[in-house]
Amino acid sequence: MLISTSENTGNLLITQNLGLVTGSVVWSKHIGRDIMAGLKTIIGGEIRGYTEMIMQARQVAHDRMQQHAAAIGADGIICVRLSTSSVMQGMVEVVAYGTAVKLAARQAPPLPG
Repeated sequence: MLISTSENTGNLLITQNLGLVTGSVVWSKHIGRDIMAGLKTIIGGEIRGYTEMIMQARQVAHDRMQQHAAAIGADGIICVRLSTSSVMQGMVEVVAYGTAVKLAARQAPPLPG
């Protein structure tokens, strides 16, 4: 399945717009990671536990969006966006969304002569 952040589909032609597809997840870290993150805020630097949490949540949301598109017969998703928001301490919501489309190969122009 083609997935693009733009409406450009390369050498493929959009034959049908199937509409909005989404995938979302609310993800949290366990209390041990949350305590370590709290301590890390005192000394500064990257909080790897939260970085991993957001990366995992984005992947789940992306996969769910792709499953939604496949369920309605899409060949691709264009104009894909991700939205991330904090629900509460140690908990994040990620939404992936885009436009599901049907695609076909572009026909080569006829040869001159």
